[in-house]
Amino acid sequence: MIGKIVIGKDFYGVLAYNEKKVDEGVGYVIDSNIEHSTPVSMTNEFNLIRQLRPRLGKAVFHVSLNLPHSDTLNDKDFASFGCDYLMKMGFDNNQFIMYRHTDTKHEHIHIIANRVRYSGRLTSDSNIKRQSREVLNDLEKKYGLTQIPVKANSKKSLDQKEIEKTLRTGNVPIKLILQDEIGNAIKKAKDTAEFVKILKEKNISPRFNVSKTTGRVSGISFRYEAVIYKGSSLGKKYSWNNIIKHIDYGQTRDRAIVLENSHPNGATAKSAGAIANGTQRVIKVPAGDAERAQNAHEKPEHHVAKNQGIGWVAPLVEDNPWNAFKLELDDMDRYKRKKRRKKKGKGFNL
Repeated sequence: MIGKIVIGKDFYGVLAYNEKKVDEGVGYVIDSNIEHSTPVSMTNEFNLIRQLRPRLGKAVFHVSLNLPHSDTLNDKDFASFGCDYLMKMGFDNNQFIMYRHTDTKHEHIHIIANRVRYSGRLTSDSNIKRQSREVLNDLEKKYGLTQIPVKANSKKSLDQKEIEKTLRTGNVPIKLILQDEIGNAIKKAKDTAEFVKILKEKNISPRFNVSKTTGRVSGISFRYEAVIYKGSSLGKKYSWNNIIKHIDYGQTRDRAIVLENSHPNGATAKSAGAIANGTQRVIKVPAGDAERAQNAHEKPEHHVAKNQGIGWVAPLVEDNPWNAFKLELDDMDRYKRKKRRKKKGKGFNL
């Protein structure tokens, strides 16, 4: 069960939306403690109680409760589920109306409730999304529905786009698949090699972000079905700093397997071993020129890249078009561009 919550200011808009569904024949009321009428009349009824808290800006509680494709509830059970949800969320003495929509493949209901209670007291919206998730977990057990267990502070929850994609396709989110499979690999693996092997057996490709100056692993990303997630974006549990707390990792010993999984083509174990030992790599030059060798650590990458044709060594780790560091830089660039657009929209000149 996925719950999407909006705390709003105006009852009329959300009531008009649901009544439009009713007029189109794809929605109907399954429970209510106010009179079902026109949007204007119902708005007036909600506002009578709202006037008990005249300074309250956002009095509208609107939630859609969405079942996965595999689950189903009849109207009576769905209404009972909705009422149990409201009670556990603290809306036990509040106005509400509950609609069921039939315009999507997944079954879902919409609940509009007044945050102002009949007594004039206010139902809090503090940490309401986390509270909603906990309530839904309990009700899923009670009604025998599919559960998606999430441990607090160890896994990052789905964002809005991932939720909408799940509802649209009916497929299990890739983020949840990765969290589950990587978590199992962390539990089972004794060392880095076994960790990588277990993931590859599940068609998950780990990619290590390796410092080109120190050779240290600074992060990890995971690729599954052409979708890439940084370890830290899945949750603290899946960051490299946390993973090495649970598996046996040695920088020198595991150098070969790290380099093999640090770029798309993969380095060979032989070349990786040579690099680990600090030896030189020799690149053949055209006939007539002498063979040149240079220690891989003597020149910066940009200098090496310019001189590959005359025999300088290539960088230790080839550029990876999707490594974790670049993904993070891209995220930062997008954030800065978005911030500049907002400032321009407010009339600031940059």
